[in-house]
Amino acid sequence: MSAGWIIDKPIAHRGYHDLNRMVWENTRTAFDRAMNMSIPIECDLQMTGDGSAIVFHDYETDRLCGVEGTVRTMDTEALVQLPIGTGADTIPTFRDLLNQVDGRVGLVVELKKPAPLDADAFASAVLSDLQDYDGKLALMSFDPVLLGCLLDKQATWPLGLVAAEFNEDDKRRNEDALSLPLDFVSFCVKHLPSSFVTRVRAAGLPVISWTIRDQETLETARAHTDQITFEGFDPLVLPD
Repeated sequence: MSAGWIIDKPIAHRGYHDLNRMVWENTRTAFDRAMNMSIPIECDLQMTGDGSAIVFHDYETDRLCGVEGTVRTMDTEALVQLPIGTGADTIPTFRDLLNQVDGRVGLVVELKKPAPLDADAFASAVLSDLQDYDGKLALMSFDPVLLGCLLDKQATWPLGLVAAEFNEDDKRRNEDALSLPLDFVSFCVKHLPSSFVTRVRAAGLPVISWTIRDQETLETARAHTDQITFEGFDPLVLPD
């Protein structure tokens, strides 16, 4: 499956939320809002203590749910009952998300780095959920080990590296990941321009940028990448 579709439209970072004022990130409401505007969705997956994939960014539950907890040590049944923010939304499972979207818009799904011994199980859980999914979807991660597990399991979905250059270790990890048969890269806008991104694009791989929140980062992303992952504004009224 080609990853070319990911550069067609701006991508809603964690769904089309409003910076957690009324519509919270990675919720059914944020995903519905994106679909109503025909905008692709970026979201995050974590692995639960009982081996399921849920849609949640943080490793802890306090910021988004207001209760203390660690996602990787909690069972799915407990997690999906936790309210997110101040609305009626609760944490969705990955299967919940797939059923909700049902191919209406593209999904760019980031697998958060698991504990070292969980990478294989996490990859298996995600691919199991995707077994009967029919729609545009791409998987990505900061973790080359996790990407390797997906490849070992013969994942047929486009695979991408989430990349940044906060330090030299990041740069080495990015270079090492190029040995994998990647389909795209998602790169931190704060670290543009980047010779790494220039080489990736020259090699024919699409590059999307994260996270665009203002005019300055929008202009940077447009100059150096192929598409934006945005939050906090309406991408349909972006200036040319």
